[in-house]
Amino acid sequence: MSLIQLSFKDIQSKGFFLSKFSISTWGVNAYVVLFAILFSLNSFSQDKKQDSVRRPKIGLVLSGGGAKGFAHIGVLKVLEEAGIKIDYIGGTSMGSVIGGLYASGYNASQIDSIFKKTNFDELINDYIPRSSKNFYGKKNDELYAIVLPFSNFRVGIPEALSKGMYNYNLLSSLTRNVRHVRDFNKLPTPFLCIGTNIETGEEVLLNKGNLVQAMMASAAFPSLFTPVEIDGKLLVDGGVVNNYPIKEVRNLGADIIIGVDVQDDLLNRKGLKNATRILVQITNMQSIDKMKSKIKDTDVYIKPDIRDYGVISFDKGEEIIRKGEEAAFAVYEKIKSLTDEEHFYKKPKLKVSTDTIEIKKINSDPLDNYTREYIRGKLRFKPGSTITYEDLKTGINNLNATQNFSTISYCLQPDGNQDNLDLVLQENPTQTFLKLGLHYDGLYKSGILLNLTHKKTFLKNDITSLDIILGDNFRYDFNYYIENGFNISFGFQSKLSQFNRNVTTNISNFDTENVNMINVDFLDLTNQAYFQTIFVQKFLMGGGLEYKFLKIDSPTLSDAENIIERSSYLSVFGYLKYDSFDSKSFPRSGLYFSSSLQTYLASSDYTKQFKPFSVAKAEIAFANKLFRRATFKIGADAGFNIGSDSVPFFNFILGGYGYSKINNFNYFYGYDFLSIAGNSYIKSDVTLDYEIFKKNHVNISANYANLGEDIFTTVDWISMPKYSGYAVGYGLETIIGPIEVKHSWSPEMSKSFTWFSIGFLF
Repeated sequence: MSLIQLSFKDIQSKGFFLSKFSISTWGVNAYVVLFAILFSLNSFSQDKKQDSVRRPKIGLVLSGGGAKGFAHIGVLKVLEEAGIKIDYIGGTSMGSVIGGLYASGYNASQIDSIFKKTNFDELINDYIPRSSKNFYGKKNDELYAIVLPFSNFRVGIPEALSKGMYNYNLLSSLTRNVRHVRDFNKLPTPFLCIGTNIETGEEVLLNKGNLVQAMMASAAFPSLFTPVEIDGKLLVDGGVVNNYPIKEVRNLGADIIIGVDVQDDLLNRKGLKNATRILVQITNMQSIDKMKSKIKDTDVYIKPDIRDYGVISFDKGEEIIRKGEEAAFAVYEKIKSLTDEEHFYKKPKLKVSTDTIEIKKINSDPLDNYTREYIRGKLRFKPGSTITYEDLKTGINNLNATQNFSTISYCLQPDGNQDNLDLVLQENPTQTFLKLGLHYDGLYKSGILLNLTHKKTFLKNDITSLDIILGDNFRYDFNYYIENGFNISFGFQSKLSQFNRNVTTNISNFDTENVNMINVDFLDLTNQAYFQTIFVQKFLMGGGLEYKFLKIDSPTLSDAENIIERSSYLSVFGYLKYDSFDSKSFPRSGLYFSSSLQTYLASSDYTKQFKPFSVAKAEIAFANKLFRRATFKIGADAGFNIGSDSVPFFNFILGGYGYSKINNFNYFYGYDFLSIAGNSYIKSDVTLDYEIFKKNHVNISANYANLGEDIFTTVDWISMPKYSGYAVGYGLETIIGPIEVKHSWSPEMSKSFTWFSIGFLF
């Protein structure tokens, strides 16, 4: 047994040395010499309370294993409980993330808290806050279930599920104390991690540079996260070539190795149930074979029993942490033998430095299609600004939300008492996307959405998008948009909507005495040219010109009367909007405001009754949490007609739920689709939503309204509500959008209604 393999207590024990030699063989002189040596060693140790020369250096090796790596946290807790000081750390994949945080100064309990607070669904899906998207992006990103690259009439496959920006922002904030360290040996605990060069298959040792980028590269699991480029090398998960860097940690100077192995063993065909497990099996084949020799070279080998968990079992984090604790306690005597009371080490809690950053310069390489002004406009801060890490995260999210960049990374370089922000941006080579969606509601019925989106059709910053909706009612939506950030943006939209439905007779000018509902074929073709801009950095303000063709037929009327409307209308409009909801379907926080004024100037006038008129309307809604899983949403909206009452087709028509709103249609619980109408209205609603378990919601809603002809000319609008309705519902968040069912009733109605809405609204 070599000295570096001995425990601390063995090295201190005189008896250990005496037991290795025979005194009778050496003789009296040899005994005297040996006694003198031992006496001098003992005297030296008494002079040095910590005996730093003799204390063996301990290295910690943490393997990769995805969510199984939570077990590392449990092991770290036990090591700290035993008083072990870690001198060197090496990790791969999840081991590099946890090891990097530990090396930067956090103790085990702090890392435990960090991981418990992290939303791993958002991390894996590279969640971009809704607030980071512009108004055009909010509208379009909430339509499609699947987005695929499309080139040369071929559908591609995304490079990975996630670019990893959520993780990058999180780690950048967490490692702010060591953001200027470029040599990992100078971290509070020397550290290294391993990456794999995806082009050559070679192992890459990462012990210098940007700590966050190194951890990201080491943990870039193929197909889940995009590769990370460092020094010209394209790197993915280090577990492909070296999932247990014991040799590298020995080379740092470690005498004793504590190793934590959380990688999967090879599974049989029964265990290979899905693509994720098959991919993990492929990446593990080489590393499992290498582990046999590495285990022998490990002084304290810890293998948590986590066979029942997968690499994406992030929802089982607390259970996996406990498994790590149990595995460490199983070898606790070995661990405890590495120290004694005199050398007991308690790692202090890291005092995280302020999150305020003074940005002196913003550096980025020139781009082919985007100017520095465009980049800074998205960041929303300029050189010379004092920002927080939250501001930095928001700016990076804004860049990421554009989808104009396939790679985004950054680091903060010291410049005196300030920092320079160095941005690395790689433009997205994919300019065309095929997008798909599904939807069903009680008005438009079933629909399959096919979308083709192309960027840079005519200008560098334009977007062309075409939705084709196939199903019970053919529809389309064409958009061309030139996005200029805080400057004035321009757009054109052409949209066709149609349905067949029994609706209120107030939609027509015909005398339908004793009949409340009429079956109609409704068709609306709207073309708009508009401009818009950001007002005081929060509001969207715009206006434009609209041409609308409206066709309304009723197959239930006589042939002479079945054509209710076939007219074209020319109008001008303006609007002001604000939207900070964190989710469109199930908002937990935020404020929504919208107001508009539209003036109809001319018409082909099929009914021969047209006179110019205007329609004004406004809506406001507020959402906030009541407690952990309970949310309330309160809203109010109103509208009225200014001028002629000659066109009932633009009245406010209420009823139903879950359809895409057009013109002045709006939801109202308790009443069937589009069943009550008037040229003016005021409405309020409230919803209480409770997330019974993840992505599953139960809710109860109520709404009240006064609706009629010119209600604002009297005090009728503030009288007791004429209409009321209630609903109880269940909602499920899915990849295709929300799936909702609502049972609705009204005390004024003898009939109740049950409505289904499936998928994103379009």
